[in-house]
Amino acid sequence: MTERHIVIVGGGFTGTAVAIHLARLGDAGLTVTVIEPRAQLAQGVAYGTRDPSHRINVPADRMQLSAAEQGDFDRWFRASPAYQADADARWQDGKVYPQRGQFGAYIAEQFARAQQHSAVRLHHLCDRAVALEQGVVTTALGKKLAADEVVLAISHPPPALPRTVALALEGHPGLIADPWRQDALAGIASDERVAIMGSGLSMSDVVATLQRHGHRGPVLAFSRRGLLPRPNLSGEFDPRPLDYQQPQPSGVRAWLRRIRKEVALAAEQQLPWQLVLDDIRLNGQRIWQQLSLNEQRRFLRHLRPWWDVHRYRIAPQVSAVLEQWQQSGQLSVNAARLAAVNARGAEIKLLLQSRGAVPQNLTVDRLIITTGPAHGGLLQSDALLHQLASAGIIQPDPLALGILVNGHSQTLRQDGRANPHLYVAGPAARAYFGELMGLPQVAEHAESVARQLLGRDAERCPG
Repeated sequence: MTERHIVIVGGGFTGTAVAIHLARLGDAGLTVTVIEPRAQLAQGVAYGTRDPSHRINVPADRMQLSAAEQGDFDRWFRASPAYQADADARWQDGKVYPQRGQFGAYIAEQFARAQQHSAVRLHHLCDRAVALEQGVVTTALGKKLAADEVVLAISHPPPALPRTVALALEGHPGLIADPWRQDALAGIASDERVAIMGSGLSMSDVVATLQRHGHRGPVLAFSRRGLLPRPNLSGEFDPRPLDYQQPQPSGVRAWLRRIRKEVALAAEQQLPWQLVLDDIRLNGQRIWQQLSLNEQRRFLRHLRPWWDVHRYRIAPQVSAVLEQWQQSGQLSVNAARLAAVNARGAEIKLLLQSRGAVPQNLTVDRLIITTGPAHGGLLQSDALLHQLASAGIIQPDPLALGILVNGHSQTLRQDGRANPHLYVAGPAARAYFGELMGLPQVAEHAESVARQLLGRDAERCPG
């Protein structure tokens, strides 16, 4: 029997999902090791939060490891004590939006089940990978693992602090540079004046946390366009597939016109716009890969903020908090850029510049950065990725979204050659695949990478 060892670096949702699929599809003789420093798997940025106000952004019946298991997490949650203890999880249409940590617990349980019942040997090494040379992965604690294949499942680097903020507020107690840090918001007094830089999903989570803490002070969220995430659909609707047989638009402007036309047609049929965007999302990878590099850049430069707020929606419970706070005047949302910032004692002075308007001076007690992970700096954010990039084994993609890969999810060297034993799973591969941030697409990609691995002959990973 041929022995084979696959090492997965990163045990958030993506890495854990790849491991589970390998355990389900693989045979005896295969060992899979997930290297993840957290004590529990599937506890990455998205599902590692312990804040009860942070909920999954789609109904539980749309969260699964594979398309064949649709509804499994919903059934699992409804049968759990957490469902009985969380009355707010159930929305008025009967769908449930559990706390995000519940989905992490569900995935961790699936991993434990795969360990017990699979012929594949499945391990979690609580450590951090720091180097890969000649097919051997070295960890921070000095362990060395010989690998036939390595899967990089490192997706979300820490947020990047804007340079102007870093220069003016380094070390200032009022600056919260990483709201995802455990208890990052716990020290905010209930009457403090808060400014939030960014107006997307992370901002929504921050506001939900502040509301749970009983915050009474004013909150201002600002971003260049001032766009808020849209709410999810409430109720049951049949899919509304678009016709992809007719000649397709050749660029992002043409696609924008097509989508606007489809939304208008849906409105005439008394159907919500979400159905149109959901179908575009389902076909997003094919659409993305048909665009030229220049068109992809044009999308990221001009249309991505609008796509993000329509595609990545928020749970209705969180949407209700935002609406309530806006109506009461406690929350304001501005379309503005940060023109200047400086500290004056314990206070923070901001100068916000809206397009075509007089600059606005603002004094706050706290400035929270919610501009999201710095994906463009992914290869510099992690010791292993930095080592591989320095050796020319991997390279950043031309769109600054993550790591350059081919259609088989294999990394590409600086000379353009593929590394046949070094893969990327999850959002770090989205420059090639496109729609690869939402959970259904990430789960699908994790399964695809597992199948790619199991469909190949085992050879030593060169590193």
